[in-house]
Amino acid sequence: MPLGRLLPPLFEPPTERAPYATRPADSRGRFFEEPESATRTCYSRDRDRIIHSTAFRRLKHKTQVFVQHEGDYYRTRLTHSLEVAQIARSVARVLALDEDLAETVALAHDLGHTPFGHAGEEALNAATASFGGFDHNAHALKLVTQIEHRYAEFDGLNLTWETLEGMVKHNGPITAGAKPIPGPIVSFNAKWPLDLSTWPGLEAQVAAMADDIAYINHDIDDGLRAELFTVNDLREAPIVGPQVAGIVARYGDLELGRTIGEIVRQLMSTLIVDLISETGRGLSAQPFRSVADIRAQPCAMAGFSESLGQQVRALKAFMFERMYRHPHVMGSMNRAKDVVTALFEAFSSDPGKLPPDWTRACGAPNDGRTASVVRDYIAGMTDNYALLEYGRVFHKEIAL
Repeated sequence: MPLGRLLPPLFEPPTERAPYATRPADSRGRFFEEPESATRTCYSRDRDRIIHSTAFRRLKHKTQVFVQHEGDYYRTRLTHSLEVAQIARSVARVLALDEDLAETVALAHDLGHTPFGHAGEEALNAATASFGGFDHNAHALKLVTQIEHRYAEFDGLNLTWETLEGMVKHNGPITAGAKPIPGPIVSFNAKWPLDLSTWPGLEAQVAAMADDIAYINHDIDDGLRAELFTVNDLREAPIVGPQVAGIVARYGDLELGRTIGEIVRQLMSTLIVDLISETGRGLSAQPFRSVADIRAQPCAMAGFSESLGQQVRALKAFMFERMYRHPHVMGSMNRAKDVVTALFEAFSSDPGKLPPDWTRACGAPNDGRTASVVRDYIAGMTDNYALLEYGRVFHKEIAL
C-alpha cells in the first residue's frame, strides 16, 4: 500500500509574535519580587509551578461529569485540563500569541473546583450562602495566592499578574451586579488590582474558548461510552448530525471507539478552524498595536462566528438534556450534593472533626471564620477523599 501524502496545513504558524500578544518582557511581574528563571520565560515558569502544585494533582480524582470511580474511560478535571491546554496552545501558536501563557491559564482554569463537579459546587455554594457562598474561580485564586504552601518566603505560588488575570477573568470582565464579586477576588484585587472591569489578554480568551471546545467534544465521547445516548441520537444534534451521517455513509457500521474518534476529530476541527478564522478576521479589522488595545475592547476578540456560535449553543442545549439531565447522572449528583452538605454541617458545628492544622485555623463552631476554613477544606477534596471523610465522620458509606 502506498504511503499517504502529507497535505500542507490550513494555517501556517507565524514566525513572529503578533503586536497584540502578551510579552514576557512586559509582564507586570509577581506580587513578591524574586529572581526570574535563567532558562524559562515567566509564563512557562508559572505553568511549571501549576503542574507541580498539590491542587493540580488533585484534579486527577475530581469529577468532570461522571463520578471518578465509575470508569477509566471518563474524563476527570485533570484530563479535561490537559485537553484544554493542548487546544489553547495550538490556537495561540497560529494566532502568534504567547503559547506558554495560553497553556498556563488553561491548565489552571479548573483548579478551584470542588469534588463531584458542578453538583459539589452548587451544594457548597448553598451551604455557605450566608458566609459569601462559593465560586470556583475565586477559590482558584485563593489556592494560588494563599493556600498552596510550597515556598519558604511566601504563601501561594507567586504567579505573574497576567496569569492571575487570566485565571480570574478568562470568562470576561468581573463587575458588581445582581451577584456580588466573590470575597477572595475582592480581597486580592484590593492588594494588587487585576483590572476587573476589562477583558483579559487574548491568551486567556483563547483558553476560555479551548475550554468550550474540549468539553463539548469529550462530553459527547463520554456520553456515548456511558450509553446515555446513541450515535443514532446524535443525528438530531446541531453540527454533529451531518457529520454522523457522513461517517456512517462512508464507513458503515464501525466499532464504537472508531465512530467516536471520527465524530470528535471532525467536530473539533470544525470548531477550531472557525475559532481561528473568526478571531483572525476580527483582529485584522482593526489596527491592534498592543495587549492594552485588546483589553480596552468592549467585547471578547476570540470567539466563533455568529452562525457557528448559534449552533454551538444549540448543541450545548441538546447535550444538557441528553446527558447532564440524564437520570443516571442526576441521581449520583444529587447524592454527591448530600455528601458535601452533610460534611459542611458536621465540620462547621464541630471543627474538632477536621485535621489538627485545619482545626487550629477555625474560630468558634458555626461562625464565619470556621465556615471559611471548612469551605476551603471541602473544596480541596477529591471525590474519593470526600467519600472517605463522609464514612469517617458518619460511620457509614454512601453509594453514588
